[in-house]
Amino acid sequence: MLSKRIEELLNEQINYELFSSYLYLSMSAYLSDLNMNGYAHWFHIQAQEEKDHAMIIYNYVISAGGRVRLEAIDGPKTEFTDIREVLEETLEHERMITQKIYKIVDEATSEKDYKTVKALEWFINEQVEEEENAVDNIAKYNMLADDAKGLYLLDKEMLARVYVPSAMLGNKA
Repeated sequence: MLSKRIEELLNEQINYELFSSYLYLSMSAYLSDLNMNGYAHWFHIQAQEEKDHAMIIYNYVISAGGRVRLEAIDGPKTEFTDIREVLEETLEHERMITQKIYKIVDEATSEKDYKTVKALEWFINEQVEEEENAVDNIAKYNMLADDAKGLYLLDKEMLARVYVPSAMLGNKA
């Protein structure tokens, strides 16, 4: 059984993950409006992955004897200056999510709730990947942003991303 505090933090994280999905969908829409279809595709897949993250925590809360309580999700930002702003805000957002995960792990560790600590190990590793992707996307964009042909090729590269559901979802998604 989850403590009330851990249950509360996990429910908050579900909402953060759903907001992340909403934010990335908003970024995808903005990029579509710029006819940057590869970038729009990449962020659309990112939105799906964030929804998956929410569902992984959702399933964990239920399996650990807790109760899921969904809250209203704030509307995401919808206007951006340019692609660089989208990419930089992505990195900032992922770093914030990493800190939220760490906070839950810290609390679970202090409560000796090792099942929750173990469940969140996957998220810690996932956040390393999320931040690395954001840093890489910024670096590639910065190299090619002033070269129209290079940016075109980079957009095509972003279009190659394939959605793969997380094995952590099991059959419960």
